[in-house]
Amino acid sequence: MEHIQPATFFHFRAWLESLRLRTLPLAFASILTGSALAWWQGAFSLTIALLCFLTSGLLQVLSNLANDYGDAVKGSDGSERLGPLRGIQKGAITLAQLRTSIVIATGMALVCGILLISYACHSLSDMLSFLLLGALAIIAAIAYTVGKKPYGYLGLGDLSVLIFFGWLAVSGSFYLQSHLIEPLVLLPATASGLLAAAVLNINNLRDMETDRQCGKMTLAVRLGAANARRYHLLLLSSALLCFAAFACFARPGWGSWLFLLSAPLFWQQGLYILREKSPLAMRPMLEKTVKAALLANVLFSIGMLL
Repeated sequence: MEHIQPATFFHFRAWLESLRLRTLPLAFASILTGSALAWWQGAFSLTIALLCFLTSGLLQVLSNLANDYGDAVKGSDGSERLGPLRGIQKGAITLAQLRTSIVIATGMALVCGILLISYACHSLSDMLSFLLLGALAIIAAIAYTVGKKPYGYLGLGDLSVLIFFGWLAVSGSFYLQSHLIEPLVLLPATASGLLAAAVLNINNLRDMETDRQCGKMTLAVRLGAANARRYHLLLLSSALLCFAAFACFARPGWGSWLFLLSAPLFWQQGLYILREKSPLAMRPMLEKTVKAALLANVLFSIGMLL
């Protein structure tokens, strides 16, 4: 028994590493913002919000597993990468096991998404529209690194993050609860998407050299180190401007400006990104960017509740 327990623990830990549960708050942040906007319109639904959280989390887990699989097949995540090694690189998880986990995660996301749509949608057109959007979200989660021409290797990952973490997650969760088309919602939706793209950019800045060597042409690789750092500042500042524009045009009250309390964190991060040129220096910034993005969304959401 003494020999089995360490191996079992190692295997369990390997799966936790591949699931990357620390990325879930970023997916939840967009749903939180969309739900807070629904509250602002007096249309909040706890059941729909919870189903949105669950569906979003499962899609994020699916994306994480598919990314590990795609990068492992293409040899992108070797032992020389600066990021943490996953179970597949350590040999604790096989490609066959990873494929099975992707199928299971896809099935769970489908079931949860269908429950959400059947409960929240009031018309056939809404049901068909969200079924299509859900299918696209699943395809996007898998196709980021899987396939002959994964879009993550073409520099399109940032655009995908803006669409699915921003426009779809925020506007979709808002609409499913309120059934309102409110153009101003696109402003905080864009802000959430830009902050998620900033997280991806930090990850890509860290892995630039290994990505370039294996042909993974992320946007950071295409821009080059200096421009990718300037691009990061653009993402952070544009996100804050989108939140501010919503506060100006929608006039929901003083609480809508609470997000500004996160601005000093973005300012510090921007200065650090410009100053530190080493890819190794980006390692601690990944978690800090996730926390700063989450804080901005949480503060904005609290403002909507107030």
